[in-house]
Amino acid sequence: MNRKRKRIVIALGGNALGNTAEEQIEHVRIASEIIAELAAEGHELIIGHGNGPQIGIINSAMNYASTSGPCTPYMPFPECGAMSQGFIGYHLQQGLQQSLLKRKLGKTVVSVVTQVLVDPKDPAFQNPVKPIGNFFSEQEAKELEQKTGYVFREDAGRGYRRVVASPAPQQIVELGAIRKMVQSGLLVIAVGGGGIPVVEDERGIHGIDAVIDKDKSCSKLAQELKADMLLILTAVDQVYIHFHTSEQKALNEVSVPDIRRYIAQGEFAAGSMLPKMEACVDFVEALPNRTAIITSLERAADALHGKAGTRICSEKTESDYVPFEVDSEMYDINNN
Repeated sequence: MNRKRKRIVIALGGNALGNTAEEQIEHVRIASEIIAELAAEGHELIIGHGNGPQIGIINSAMNYASTSGPCTPYMPFPECGAMSQGFIGYHLQQGLQQSLLKRKLGKTVVSVVTQVLVDPKDPAFQNPVKPIGNFFSEQEAKELEQKTGYVFREDAGRGYRRVVASPAPQQIVELGAIRKMVQSGLLVIAVGGGGIPVVEDERGIHGIDAVIDKDKSCSKLAQELKADMLLILTAVDQVYIHFHTSEQKALNEVSVPDIRRYIAQGEFAAGSMLPKMEACVDFVEALPNRTAIITSLERAADALHGKAGTRICSEKTESDYVPFEVDSEMYDINNN
């Protein structure tokens, strides 16, 4: 099959990166090998990543340190998000650079500490749903709620996690710089953790306590860069309806109208699969002849070639897979 070069924005889940620095280095090594294989096919890649576990761990550690003695100052939540971007980007830069060099691909990897504007009046601030940090039992969650004032919710049958507001991304502050880097041939890591949420008022731009969903920020970035594809890598090979029931059914290729119907029926969990589906809808509706794919990291290459994952398109109805040709034109990022 003759596959032409595609511009692909990849959204890599934060949960896939582990819960410690040591785990993350190993998980990043595995992810980098898979992503480098896609680069070896000639595709132009832009990487976004989650930070749900990492920002929660950083925030908890900084809060503990600041209340345990006079040596460590309190660290605001947006700054914890910036820290997570830095250390995840650092590991991804190393892992990807090494994997690319093994394949004799002379690309430079760079991560951009990215700010994303949100609306301070976004209703999400009144209904926190974005899970961060570690998992706890129901009893542990209740005790922490009483002690800290944090809000905890059950997360897809895996336990209880703290939840924070997840406002919609409005504008990527560093978009112009990211465009120039992509155009220069760099492999760019951006909107890490969904980007650092910031608002703009009479004081200028400043951070706000929230975590933007990384899939929605990656969708926004993909739209702005006129990407050919949005590839969301998560914990499952495909999206399912009637998940964890006797009627569980995998979705192969699904249309936007079908997705809207499934959302209305409550098929996708808030803070989990729901924002992924919404991000895909936003992308394929914003640009003509585009495809979004949701699959696991391990099946990324197969999904790209139509052999795995759930493909979302604007008009087609759900059907069995037909391998698709990678044949879209390459877009100049300076053209709108």
